[in-house]
Parts: sequence; structure tokens; C-alpha cells
Amino acid sequence: MNTSWRSASLVASAAAVLALTTACGQEQGSTSSQNVGAASTPTLGAGTIAGAAGTAGAGAAGSDTSDQAQSTTAASAGQLTVWNSDEYGKVLTDSAGRTLYRFDKDSFEPPKTTCEGECATTWPPVPAAGATAAEGVDQALLGEITRPDGTKQLTVGGWPMYYFAKDTKAGDVKGQGLKGTWFASAPNGKKASTKGGGGTGAAGDSGGQAVGQAGLTTRNDPKLGEVVVDKNGMTVYRFLKDKQWPMSTKCTGACLDKWPVVAPVEKNDTEGILLKGYTVFDRPDGIKQQTINCIPLYTFAGDKAPGDTKGQGVGGTWFAINGDGEPIGAQ
Repeated sequence: MNTSWRSASLVASAAAVLALTTACGQEQGSTSSQNVGAASTPTLGAGTIAGAAGTAGAGAAGSDTSDQAQSTTAASAGQLTVWNSDEYGKVLTDSAGRTLYRFDKDSFEPPKTTCEGECATTWPPVPAAGATAAEGVDQALLGEITRPDGTKQLTVGGWPMYYFAKDTKAGDVKGQGLKGTWFASAPNGKKASTKGGGGTGAAGDSGGQAVGQAGLTTRNDPKLGEVVVDKNGMTVYRFLKDKQWPMSTKCTGACLDKWPVVAPVEKNDTEGILLKGYTVFDRPDGIKQQTINCIPLYTFAGDKAPGDTKGQGVGGTWFAINGDGEPIGAQ
């Protein structure tokens, strides 16, 4: 009886995903993350990390090029540990105490890396082999992906894990927040909070939110009523020139400097949001963008503080939205 129910549930879930992606007019990839075997757990000392001098590249992944970087890789991450940082909350490290990072331009569903070439020199992928969980880390969240070069990279909660070349000793977190896309990882693969909270934020947020606020939620604006905000309290907008079906965007290139995309946010990290049509948009430029009701979502660079709505009505095409994705005040 239980077996029949589970089979029916899986079929229904698969059908729901297919219907969702079809409704939005895009197809999702089939890449999956496999569990990493709990093989022997090598212990890495600081001396086992091989260092090679290198210069941080200026790749599309947003690497820091301000000065020389120390490119370091490890044969294995060993037994992962959790560092309780006063500044960042719970931070995931390898057995040598080196900080593990995640990249907003990657995706967790399906797990996929976008950091290659020079980017991977500045942000060396964490090897999957031999990685095991310690207390405070769920072994079931550990997985791996096969990178384009054939190597296996560790994933946590679906997110590919990296080191930062300029972190030269245990406890360094020099890569935190670089280019607004690189963040230390919490034990569940989400971002470590810059106010301590240990990854209470969403998969695609920009970090630093008040502990407990969902990755996407709504607030009551005195002028606009219910508006969607990200985990930092910043207003979320839609562009009327974008299309829901087939899902497409007219905001590319320099437009994204003013209207940054909302990165993917897990469904269970939302409050008051329409989950029907809640999917990730694989943009033509390779960026992953969250949508509500198949509507691509953005924030506005001109909004400097939570509660700002300076993007409302800009050009007669940009509008804040409610939890259903509907534009507020559009004629």
C-alpha cells in the first residue's frame, strides 16, 4: 500500500514539474547530484594543501582581480566541519579549516557549475572524493557533479563548493561577498549570514538579512500595498517587456546593471508567494533567474535601503509586484 502511494506520488511530482516547465515555455536540464560515498575520511593538515602562485582571472564568474592570488587546492576536503563565526554564523569548512564558498551564478536544481577556466583558478573547486560529514552537517546533503573537465566537484544541498585562492589559512573568509555573487556556505549549502544566523537565507540571496526572513516574502508598503521583497527587504520588480510564455527577457547587457536579476530561491524559503509557475529561468546569457508565475524577477540598483521603491513606474515598464507576480499600479 505504501509502495503504491509512493510511486503515485513520484509520478505526480514528475508530471507537475513537466507541466510547470512547459507552461513557462522552457525546458530544464536533467543533470542530477549523486550522493558522495562515505569512504575513508582522510584528515588534511594545513601542510597537505598544495599551493601554487597565480593571478586571479577576470572571468565572467566575477573573480576578484585587485591583487595577486594564491591558488590552492586540496586532494580531499576530508571531514567537513562547522565553524561558529561571530560575524558569519555557521560556516562550512574542510578538515583543514578552509572556508567553503558557493557561487550565485551556479544552480542547485539541477546542480551545475558555471565557474571554469580562470574563474576556477581563483575559485578552486572542492573535490568530491573522500568528503564526509561531521556533527552539524547532514551527510544526505553531500553530493557531486561532474565538471566539464571530467573532475568530480563536491556539492552541498545541490550547490557546487569552492575554495578562494586568497584564503591562505584556516579561518580566512576573504571571498565573502565578492562581486555580490560569492558567499561562504552554511552547513546546508545556503549562504552563511553576514549577521550570524547560519544560513537562514535563501539559495539565491545576497546575504546579510535579518535572521529568519524568507528568501522571498511580502511586506505591506504604505503606498503600494503588498509588495514582494527579497531576503534583504529590497523590493522586487518585473519588466513589462518581458514575456511569460514562452518565457523571455528584454533586459540584457547594461540593463542588468540597473536591474539585477533575482537569483534562484528555494520554494521552502518563501512566504506569501504564488508557487504555481515558480521556476528558475535559464536566461540566454547563462544567468539563472527566479520567476513567479513564469515572470522574471529583478531588483533595482537605485533602491539603497530596505523599503525603497524608487524603481516603481520607471519608464512606464518597471513595477513592483504582489505575491502573485502581478504588477502594482500598471495601467
